[in-house]
Amino acid sequence: MKYAYEFIEDSFGDLRLFLPEEISLFSDFIENIATEEQMDEYIGYINNVLEGVYEDFEIELNATSIFIEKDVTIVENNFRIEEPYKNTIETEQLIELLLVWKEKIHKIFKG
Repeated sequence: MKYAYEFIEDSFGDLRLFLPEEISLFSDFIENIATEEQMDEYIGYINNVLEGVYEDFEIELNATSIFIEKDVTIVENNFRIEEPYKNTIETEQLIELLLVWKEKIHKIFKG
């Protein structure tokens, strides 16, 4: 994993993913993925881009959307008041972060 990460429980008891500033908006996207099934679906879309099945792919969630290309993925949050509104990460690194989140939610929900 190229990027450091940390799990933090906020004041409401919700699990948060803390990422470095240059990719911090990806936590907004990742934290909205609540189930392993949803995670598997998104990882499948990303793998389809990496394998050339799709040239690119976009996933839109509540406040964020990601635009996946083979080399890089861009996250955008249209509801932020202050910059940054976009972050970029290597697509392979995004998969690694998603797998880290998937493992964490698995442990929480499956014990």
